[in-house]
Amino acid sequence: MRKEAVSSRGMQALALGISVLFLVMLLLLLAKSRPLLSGYSLTEVLLSSHWDPARGQFGFAPVILGTFYVTFIAMLIAVPVSLLCAVYLSEYAPGRVRRMFSSFIGVLAGIPSVVFGICALLVFVPLVADYIGPWVGVETTGLCILTAGLILAVMVFPIAISLSYESLQALPIELREASLSMGATRWETTRKVLFKAAGPGMLSAILLGFGRAFGETMAVAMVVGGKNQMPSLFAAGQTLPSLIVSSVGEMMSLPLEQSALVFVALFLFVVVTVFNLLARWVEKRLQARWKI
Repeated sequence: MRKEAVSSRGMQALALGISVLFLVMLLLLLAKSRPLLSGYSLTEVLLSSHWDPARGQFGFAPVILGTFYVTFIAMLIAVPVSLLCAVYLSEYAPGRVRRMFSSFIGVLAGIPSVVFGICALLVFVPLVADYIGPWVGVETTGLCILTAGLILAVMVFPIAISLSYESLQALPIELREASLSMGATRWETTRKVLFKAAGPGMLSAILLGFGRAFGETMAVAMVVGGKNQMPSLFAAGQTLPSLIVSSVGEMMSLPLEQSALVFVALFLFVVVTVFNLLARWVEKRLQARWKI
């Protein structure tokens, strides 16, 4: 009993420490963002399209839009592919194939983002520049919003597939048997019963994938083009994480410019935290549904 009490207190202290660390990070970012927010209104910072730190212009609208553009493209590709892969692995794939693909997905999740960036430079950049761009009648270098969205979709696959697969596997076998006994086919069972039952878990996977995509840095920075302009599909652009990476060396020595970059980090911190908390809430809804 004494050991259990010590272990319990130790885990409580660890949880408290993590919570304190979270709050310290948030307060630190808020404090370091204060010089920018004291000189410029929040509306001006978020909605202005002019970015020129040398002239005191800190408009984040192009970068924020660029981040959402890239994330939207990634999720538009990743969501249907991930859900279909999860359904195949859970409901149709033989055990041998399931184990092989599960291992492959685990390996894919552990690959460093810089490796994804190199692969994007070797594969997606020429693909967009030499094939997709000319096919739609657009001249592009391949370093653009579309390329960043494509590689980001690949990076979202592991987390979205694995969490969606786990959501389907968590459903009781009786649910499948009841549907099949009523004369439904396997696809009808999947579409009308399993999708509905596992919906909260799949939505949680999508939201976590969004958070992963929204905050991704290195791979996106390598292929997005690095230009602070209003985003266009085949034109170079910028995202919030890539802006930090490209500007951190030259701007951190100047107080106002440093504050601007810290504000970018604060914006990312808040958005990703909100989506992660939302995903956890949805996941708990799924667990509560099948607790009965």
